[in-house]
Formats: sequence, C-alpha cells, structure tokens
Amino acid sequence: MSNVELERDGARTPRMPENGPRAGDDARIQARRVESIMRIPVVLQVVVGSATLPVASLLKLGRGAVLPLDHRVGDPVDVVVNGRTIARGEVVVVEEDGARFGVSLTEICEPQQEQMS
Repeated sequence: MSNVELERDGARTPRMPENGPRAGDDARIQARRVESIMRIPVVLQVVVGSATLPVASLLKLGRGAVLPLDHRVGDPVDVVVNGRTIARGEVVVVEEDGARFGVSLTEICEPQQEQMS
C-alpha cells in the first residue's frame, strides 16, 4: 500500500497511518525542535561601562591611555545577549590565583517590548 494519496487535481498528499499519528511522535518532534534551538549560539557580552568622545580624541589614543567610563567602581555591570540587556551583576574572581574573572548575577532584567516602527 502506498504512503501517498493522489488528489483529484493531481496533487500528492501523504497518507496518515491507519491508526493515526502516535502521541509519542509529536513529543519527539517537539523535543528535536527544542534541541535544535538550544544549540543556536548567542553572543554574550559584559559591559563594564562606556564613554563618548570625539574622533579627534580617539585618534590621539595610544598605548597606556586611560579611558574614563560612565560606570563607577562597584556599580553593577550589564550582561548583554545579542544586543539586549538581560541581567546585571558584580565582577568576581573565578579562580583562586586571580587569573580569571566572571560575573555574579544580582538582577535579571524584564524583557523589553519591541518598539513598533
């Protein structure tokens, strides 16, 4: 027996099994979709601060230059995923030797509504 039925207009339609789709099939398909989504890479950034300066000042920068930022020591840093702030936190030392640092999350931000254009 064929797994395809022909419609009057010649279109081909897949034939469902006699007993219909199995309940477990939908769950497995959904699980595969979720698994595929979970593998999508995202860009995560931790923003310590920012500065605005004219191009002339930017061109004068050299090795050892210090740029003052708008955040102060102890202010929370922003955790940004794909351009959106999702959380705030504090900078912490991750390894005992002090070679690496990370962010301890202190606040999860509410999702922002998309602005209509």
